[in-house]
Amino acid sequence: MALNLALIFIIPISFCLPSFLTQALPNRTSNGIDHWCSKTPHPEPCKIYLGGPCRRVPRGEADFRTMMVEAALERALHAEIHVNELRRRCCSKRKLAAWLDCSGLISNTVFQLNNTLQGLKATAANVNSTDADCQTWLSTALTNLDTCRAGSHQLNVSNFISPVVSNNVSELISNGLAINGALLDGQETIGEFPSWVSAWERKLLESPSTLSSLANFIVAQDGSGHFRSIQAAINVAVSRRRRDERITIHVKRGVYREYIEINKNMNKITLVGDGMRHTIISGKRSVASGYTIYSCATVGIDGAGFIARGITFRNRAGPQNGQAVAVRSASDFSVFYACGFEGYQDTLFVLAQRQFFKLCYIYGTIDFIFGNAAVVLQSCIIYVRKPLWGQANVITAQGRVDQFQNTGISIQGSRVMATPGLARVVRFYNTYLGRPWQQYSRAVFLQSYLGSLVNPAGWLAWENTDFAQDTLYFGEYKNFGPGSSTTRRVNWKGYHVITSAGTASQFTVANLIAGNTWLPATGVPFTAGL
Repeated sequence: MALNLALIFIIPISFCLPSFLTQALPNRTSNGIDHWCSKTPHPEPCKIYLGGPCRRVPRGEADFRTMMVEAALERALHAEIHVNELRRRCCSKRKLAAWLDCSGLISNTVFQLNNTLQGLKATAANVNSTDADCQTWLSTALTNLDTCRAGSHQLNVSNFISPVVSNNVSELISNGLAINGALLDGQETIGEFPSWVSAWERKLLESPSTLSSLANFIVAQDGSGHFRSIQAAINVAVSRRRRDERITIHVKRGVYREYIEINKNMNKITLVGDGMRHTIISGKRSVASGYTIYSCATVGIDGAGFIARGITFRNRAGPQNGQAVAVRSASDFSVFYACGFEGYQDTLFVLAQRQFFKLCYIYGTIDFIFGNAAVVLQSCIIYVRKPLWGQANVITAQGRVDQFQNTGISIQGSRVMATPGLARVVRFYNTYLGRPWQQYSRAVFLQSYLGSLVNPAGWLAWENTDFAQDTLYFGEYKNFGPGSSTTRRVNWKGYHVITSAGTASQFTVANLIAGNTWLPATGVPFTAGL
C-alpha cells in the first residue's frame, strides 16, 4: 500500500474534456500550460496534473483558476479513497485517533473544494458568491490538511498518515490560493438581512427573555425540557429539520458534562444558554490523555452559521495535562456572543473560516487563542491564568501556512488582564501577545487595553529560534494601558507598530471577515471599522 501511494505524484490520472473545450498545443509555447504554471508557487505539480495528452490552454486567469481547483479536487478525492483504505490498518489507539481526525478533515477538504468550484460558477454568474468566499474555502481546505499532518505528528504516527497527504493536493490548493488572490476584486456587497437567519432569530438574540416561545427545543438536566443532552437535541433537531431552516436550542442552566460534535452537515444551529455563569459545557480530554489537538475539544463545530449566546465552554484537564481544547470551530459565518471559554493551554481553537466573538471571556495560559481562521474578537476580556512553574504565557498562536490565505487573528477593543491567581505572582511569569506557530502567522491587537503583565518585548520567538520572523505579520494599533508601550518591542522584520488607520482597517470586521454582509442579520452588536 505504501509503495502505491508513493507513486501518486509521478503517475497522475489524466482525463480529456469534451472536444469543444480542448485545444491542441505544442509541448512548449509561451501560451501553453507550462507558461501558466510557471506563474504559480508550485509549478511542477501544476504542470503534471494540468498537463497530459489533452493539454488544454486556459482561456484566461479565471479559467486557469478553475482548472487548478478541479485538479486539487481530483487529488483530494484520491486522498479520501486512500485514507478510507487505511482504516483496516489502524492497529493501535494512536493510529486510530490520527485516522479519525484525517478521515474527517480530508472529507471536509473535498467539501470545501466542491464549495469553491460551485462558488466560482456562481461568481461568474454574479450570484451569491464572491472571490473572497472562494479564498476562505480554499484556505480552509489547506488548513484541514495541515491539521491532519499535525495530529499524526503529535501521536508519532506520521509515517502511517503522510503518504495520504503527500500527493500534492496541498501544493495545488496553494496554487489556487495564489491565482484567486490575484483576482480578488476587494469589493464588498452590503445587503439587508441574509436569508440564513430569520427575523425571529434576531429577536431571540436581542431579547433572550423570549427563549421559551422562540426556541425549537429545550435542553434541561432536571427533565423540564425536551432533552437532557445537548448532543441528543442537536441530532434530533437536524433529523427533523424542514428544508434549510435555522434550529434554535435553549440550554437551561446546569453543568453539562458531554462532548459535542456539530458536523459539516449540521448548519444553522443556535445554542442559547442562561448566561455564561449558569450554562456550562464541560469536558476534560487532552493531548496528554491520548487525543490530538483536533479531537480533544469539548465542543467541535464544523457546520456553517453556528451561533452561541450565554454559554461557557470549558476544558477542565488542567495545566498539568498540556494541550486541551474547550472549543474547536471551523464554522463559517459563526458568532459567539457573551460566551466564556475556559482552559489552560490551547483553550480556543479557531481552526478555519470566518468567525466573530463579541463580549466574550477567554481564559488560558499557552497559545490559548490559536488556529487559522479569519477571526475578530471584539470587546472581549482575555484573562491570562497562572501557568506551571517555568512556563511563559502566550495569548495567540496563529496558523497561517500560506501567504495567500486570507486568515488572521484580530483582537479589537478588548482587555488583556491577569486572573487573580496570576496577579498575585505575576512578577514570576512572562506573558506575551503571541508567537509564530506557522510560517505566515498573522495576529494584531487593535485599540485594546494591555495590562502590566505583558512583557515589554510583546512577542515571543518560536522555541528560541528565528522561525518565521521575516514572514509573519504581527501588529499593534493604538493600544493603551501599562503593557502597551512599543518602545522595547521585538525588532523582527514581520513586526509592525501600525500607525495608519488604512492598514489597521484591513483587520476589522468589515474587511477581515466581511462582517457587514452577514453579521447584521444575527442581531449581535458589532463595530464594522475602527
